[in-house]
Amino acid sequence: MPYSEVFKDHLANPRSVGEVVGADLVADQTNPVCGDRLRLTLRLLDGVITESKFLAYGCAPTLVCGSVLVDILNGMTIDQASQISRRQLIDVIGGLPARKTHAAALAIETLRAALESFDCES
Repeated sequence: MPYSEVFKDHLANPRSVGEVVGADLVADQTNPVCGDRLRLTLRLLDGVITESKFLAYGCAPTLVCGSVLVDILNGMTIDQASQISRRQLIDVIGGLPARKTHAAALAIETLRAALESFDCES
């Protein structure tokens, strides 16, 4: 399966790389099988994600999944963000080879961990 233009664009020009200073929500997750890691930092205002950034260590699909995820999160409510699925992320990317879908799973697991920390703070 060839990678999509969206994939290639995010790989060449990742969005919002880094960390949100003074983030309201932070999560780090690691894939125990391959060792890929993803960190998300999010800023909230009245339950809406106003800024999001990521750091990724691992394969190209992990970087792309992090970039696409933060690209779509800004402006979403916590509830909307909690509804994003691995399948939806893969669809936005334009597909991933079956052996690389773990990257989308890691992105969604990291998002869920960040959102769970919001639930704990509420």
